[in-house]
This record gives sequence, structure tokens and C-alpha cells, in this order.
Amino acid sequence: MAESFVAYIDESGDEGFKFNPDGSGSSRWFILSAVVVRKTNDLQIVAGAKRAREALRFDSKQQIHFCKLKHEQRVPVARVIGNLPVKTVSILIHKPSIADPEIFQQDPYSLYRYASRLLLERISWLCRDNRKKDDGDGRVQLIYSNRSAMSYEDLRAYISQLHHKPNGQTVNIDWDVIDENMVRAVNHEKMAGLQLADVVASSIYQAVNPNRYGDTETKYLEMLAKTVYQHKSKHEGYGLKFWCKDSGVAQRICALLPKA
Repeated sequence: MAESFVAYIDESGDEGFKFNPDGSGSSRWFILSAVVVRKTNDLQIVAGAKRAREALRFDSKQQIHFCKLKHEQRVPVARVIGNLPVKTVSILIHKPSIADPEIFQQDPYSLYRYASRLLLERISWLCRDNRKKDDGDGRVQLIYSNRSAMSYEDLRAYISQLHHKPNGQTVNIDWDVIDENMVRAVNHEKMAGLQLADVVASSIYQAVNPNRYGDTETKYLEMLAKTVYQHKSKHEGYGLKFWCKDSGVAQRICALLPKA
């Protein structure tokens, strides 16, 4: 029996820890986001990307890259995604809040893998709680936007270790949903879902990361608000998982989102 869900995963920000006083250097935030859809609704992702390109007057093969869009183009794209039958999950890591950054500096991509762990926990809860009888086997296909320098075999091995040898760690992944053998890496331009995941991750990044003038942009997140996963009317810890010393950031962001 085929899987029940598909999760398209992309990131915004970098994994560096060089923070210059003038605001240059590494990004202060690292965001990892997933667009989760029922396999039976997957074609609506393709149709949504088509509508977004039409709104932008792009040709049928032109890719959607959030960073290359102007503000007035980003808003309608986010609006299209906000009206799709999807849920979004995002991990928001404020890197200056990490007390021991050397833990993540010793091994390349370790911050990415840790963010993946947090993301997979929440994807698994979302899919577990929304299973339908006779609608696949309950599992989720995990499709990451390909990062050419990163080994996805290493990522699969990391997920497998969490599953079989967690080494005393408390891992809250539902393993009936997540299977390390169902991890794929695909180039951004090859799948509409990855292009939409890029928009989601970048929209979240814009909402929390101040620009050079100290301002954030929440409009895109507001367009996506209906898609953010919530459990018992709570977004924080579910659709939005924060690692930030300033609790006011989470309060400000979650206040933008409607409760079911």
C-alpha cells in the first residue's frame, strides 16, 4: 500500500555562526519548513504552483524562487499557497540563542539534521492524527530540496540512529509514520512542492529576521496563516517550533495566526 502523505521540505537562512556587530555575516535565524499534503491531493500542489506562475505572468517552466521575487510578487504567491489543502510545519532556530554553538560547528550540517529531527517529530504527529481509513498506509514520503554538498545518506543514517539507537535521547517521532527509507532529495526546479516549501520557509524567515532597518515583514505569513499546523488551537510547539531566548518572538508571531 502506498504512503498517505507527502512532505516537501526546504530551508531559509544558513547554518553559520559568524555574527558581525553590523548585522553582516551569518544569518541570525535558520528555518526548516515542510509543506505536508495528502497523497490524494498532491496534484493540487502542481495546480497551485501553476496558478502562482500565472499570477506572476511566468511561463509554464519558470521556477518560483522567493528570493528573486519582489514584495508585490511574493504576496500573491503566498496567498495561493494559503488556500491550498496543505499544512505547514516550521522549525525556527535563532542561532545567537544557542548556548553552546560549538556543538553544531564541529560537524557540518549537524544543525540541519537536528532541525530535521524537530521537524519530523511534528510531521509525524500531524500525519498520525489525520490518518483516514483506506487512504494509504499512514506513512509520509519525505522530499527534501537537494543541497548538493550535503549527503542524504548521512541524513537517512541519522534518522535511522534516532529510530534504532537513540543513545538515551528522548525522540518523539511516531515511527509508524516516519521511515528513513522514504527520504528523497530532489532538485528545487524538479518539483512544484519544493518551490512552494521554499516560499513557506522564506516567508517565516522574513517574519522573524529583521532587515537592515530593524523591520520584519509578516504579510507573507499572514497569507499562509490557515495552513499552519495547530493542535488543540495551539500553533507554538506544533506548526511553529521556536528555539529562541526571547519568548516575545513566538508570542508576536503566533498572535498573527487564527485559532481553530
